[in-house]
Amino acid sequence: MAGPEKSESKESTEAKIKEAARRVFTEKGYAATRTRDIAEASGYNLALINYYFRSKEKLFDLIMLEELQLFIHSIAQIADNRETSLIEKVELLASHYIEMLIANPGLPLFIMNEINRDPGKFVAKLGVDKRKSPPHIVIQWQAYTGDTNPANAMHLFINLISMTVFPFIAAPLLRNRTGMSTTQFFALMEERKKLIPMWVKQMIEESAQQGSTTANKPSRKKERK
Repeated sequence: MAGPEKSESKESTEAKIKEAARRVFTEKGYAATRTRDIAEASGYNLALINYYFRSKEKLFDLIMLEELQLFIHSIAQIADNRETSLIEKVELLASHYIEMLIANPGLPLFIMNEINRDPGKFVAKLGVDKRKSPPHIVIQWQAYTGDTNPANAMHLFINLISMTVFPFIAAPLLRNRTGMSTTQFFALMEERKKLIPMWVKQMIEESAQQGSTTANKPSRKKERK
């Protein structure tokens, strides 16, 4: 196995190891990946990988954190875009979530572990500041549904995240029970890029109808008259 050239910088070596590890984690999953697999994929020896990253777990955590930071930044841009409609945002978010999870299927496990370990520290790692105003997608939700309670817009995010993320969390069980290959599972997730926006749009329409019914419903005080 070839080692790094003497002229190669530390940053270049780390980047190549991380890229190789990202590929192996995606192909095999965290549990099935050995540090030796990463060494073979990167062209560096085990000692060098352990010197830079200490362990497979630390390397995995570093890669997942970097991917999650980039993902959150891109999601914020979609949610705050004033040029797209509410439905277009839902379509973009669903597509973006699924593409990210296909590229990083170990990310949901990483997030759950980090949240259970120390949620405050996890948020601090992400560098996410508390917003002073709601994202534009929430403003559009309120205008579309007539529901001015910002907390109710959480239904939109919870449903969207649940429908995109849960299949990846349950992927090992789903593949085991159905006999699907990884390729077949990813093809199924690609189909959900179209299906999820349709389902979420129906939910939004129903919320808008409920808001309209509530607004037009006479109060009990008026009914007594």
